[in-house]
Amino acid sequence: MTTAVKTRPTSWGSKRSARAAATNKPTILGYAFLVIVILGSLFPLYWSFLIGSGDASTLRNLDVNWLPGGNFLANAAKVLENESVGFWRALGNSLIVSTTVAVSVVLFSTLAGYAFAKLKFRGSRPLLVFVIATMAVPTQLGIVPLFIAMSQWFHLSGNILAVILPALVSAFGVFWMTQYLSQALPDELIEAARVDGANMIQTFWYIALPAARPAAAMLGLFIFIGTWTNFFWPFIILDSNNPTLPVALSLLQSNFFVDYSIVLAGVLLSTIPLLILFVVAGKQLVSGIMQGAVKG
Repeated sequence: MTTAVKTRPTSWGSKRSARAAATNKPTILGYAFLVIVILGSLFPLYWSFLIGSGDASTLRNLDVNWLPGGNFLANAAKVLENESVGFWRALGNSLIVSTTVAVSVVLFSTLAGYAFAKLKFRGSRPLLVFVIATMAVPTQLGIVPLFIAMSQWFHLSGNILAVILPALVSAFGVFWMTQYLSQALPDELIEAARVDGANMIQTFWYIALPAARPAAAMLGLFIFIGTWTNFFWPFIILDSNNPTLPVALSLLQSNFFVDYSIVLAGVLLSTIPLLILFVVAGKQLVSGIMQGAVKG
């Protein structure tokens, strides 16, 4: 009788786990939905390549040929050789701006997130609420005072520092790292480090930073992509002599006649570094998403 009582919960638990595994098994409908999402995501990229591999008459042709043409390399060469665009200089500026902003946001957001999540100090909650509330303020609302500050006070008009300095800290990054560290970093681990004689900086560097690595990598990737594709503020503060890549590509549309095959060829060239970044950091991105889902 005792044996039956002991074995029954185990049998029931195994049946429950088997039933859960069966319900979580991928279905044909799920795969079909994923294929549709992937195709919908890739279509703009393919459409850009389709137009970018044609000529000036491709976009105006009513009978669209869904097979790429053979002019992509020629159109890409025109973009690279266009002196008014300055593709290589713009590419270098975008790399400098995006890398600097991504590293800065990750570092400061992890520091602030660790402080808000694990350090007890007066006014921490109201201060965190204030930081989050700044996310509700539209970016366009601060463009005029920001332009005045950068051009008249700091004399940085046309300098890429005017793009870097306002983006060194992100309210979203602070909120992101605060939420992650509050769940991923146990208080007992911090107390153990303090008992072993580690100071605050050592605790952050050796305990908090490794724990925050998946979320930090994901945040850095998002910030890099957002900064790389940012057009509004660089277009206002920079000029044609020292642009970032989106601003430089906009110069392809400044003529009376716009050849969209060349424009979209330039757009595809600007996405190549992002595709390389996704290939290199894709594993870390998936790891960060999965760990965040498990923690949540």
